[in-house]
Amino acid sequence: MQDADFHVAKGDKITFAKTLTESDVYLFAGVTGDLAPVHCNEEYMRNSAFGSRIAHGVLSLGLMSTASTVMYGPHIDKYVGLTAVSQGYDRVRFMAPVFFGDTVTITYTVSAIEGDRRRALADVVATNQRGETVASAVHIMRWVPNESLKQAAAR
Repeated sequence: MQDADFHVAKGDKITFAKTLTESDVYLFAGVTGDLAPVHCNEEYMRNSAFGSRIAHGVLSLGLMSTASTVMYGPHIDKYVGLTAVSQGYDRVRFMAPVFFGDTVTITYTVSAIEGDRRRALADVVATNQRGETVASAVHIMRWVPNESLKQAAAR
């Protein structure tokens, strides 16, 4: 795969922002089954070091996934014979709590294009409305040939 086939370049950047509400956190808790007091018990958390409930760290990671879709989604029809799939996140860190009502902004920056490996890497940073970094990771996006997918499905 040639670098131009990615339809993005090293240094390309997008942002995506969302205010996380109580409903967002409770819906996420319900879907995942993570009903820990740190997320769902205000009385318990009132006496904690945080002073209030906090969102799941992986909810911020989910917003990072949305940012990757914002970056690569507009080019999906250009990836002829290939399917772009996330291979995951390296060096995921949760550095500060996200409180209910915080607005999390994801900055997704393409840091490397590896044409020979059919993948792109991106530095992803989540900040809150006060400009504090709450999470970071390196995202790995890979382009898988459609024939490989058909062969796997046939097994």
